[in-house]
Amino acid sequence: MKRSRFVFLLAVAACLSLAAAGALAQEQGREYVPSVGQAGKDVVWVPTPQDLVDAMLDMAEVTAADYVIDLGSGDGRTVITAAKRGATAMGIEYNPDMVELAERNAAKAGVSDKATFVKADLFESDFSRATVITMFLLPRINLELRPKILDMKPGTRVVSNSFDMELWKADQATTLTEDCAGWCTAYLWIVPAKVDGEWKLDGGALSLRQTFQEVTGKITVGGKTSDLVGKLDGDVIRFEAGGEEFTGKVVGGAISGTRARGGSWRATR
Repeated sequence: MKRSRFVFLLAVAACLSLAAAGALAQEQGREYVPSVGQAGKDVVWVPTPQDLVDAMLDMAEVTAADYVIDLGSGDGRTVITAAKRGATAMGIEYNPDMVELAERNAAKAGVSDKATFVKADLFESDFSRATVITMFLLPRINLELRPKILDMKPGTRVVSNSFDMELWKADQATTLTEDCAGWCTAYLWIVPAKVDGEWKLDGGALSLRQTFQEVTGKITVGGKTSDLVGKLDGDVIRFEAGGEEFTGKVVGGAISGTRARGGSWRATR
């Protein structure tokens, strides 16, 4: 009798153990669902509204020729939207659960061949190959990443949800006005070429002082020196001096371009 009871208790214990194991397996197999405001390594997670994702990619003029990298890619929506436009896109995300979620979302959207995700720290990642950078971080992190972004290839487009880069003024900004409850503004920067310094000019000299995309300085042509003021649009420089507009393209240590009154000009380091 005692033996039968003992065997019965063992059987019950085994069943309970199997049930618990099954419940745990079911729990572990459940898809991860993030919560708005949940803590991350550097920021809390708040998804970018889809309308603003579209606006950001529109501002950056993303095409199939682009390589888009999203810094802090969360559930993958920006990467997936870029991939749907034909771009090759990658998300960098520190939370491994978010990475897996984004990969599932990309598979559901049918863009796994164009959209990839990596678990990595933004500050230890190489995103220099990107032609477009997208991000929804914090002002402090934007500023920490700013030197690295400014070292990227001139013409790289950078778009940020809501937060700017302080002294590096945006080249363009847009704010959604319809059906947007929060996080409605996007900023665009074009990484400028580095032109600060002294240049030798055919028949004269060019002295440029650069503050991000803004340039000032002096140009000496034909023995006459004039103050100049202008702007960089990636690797294209435009400035006005002596009542004339100069346009040029920066390629390495040389600038070649045209003058509004006719003729060409070239400057070298």
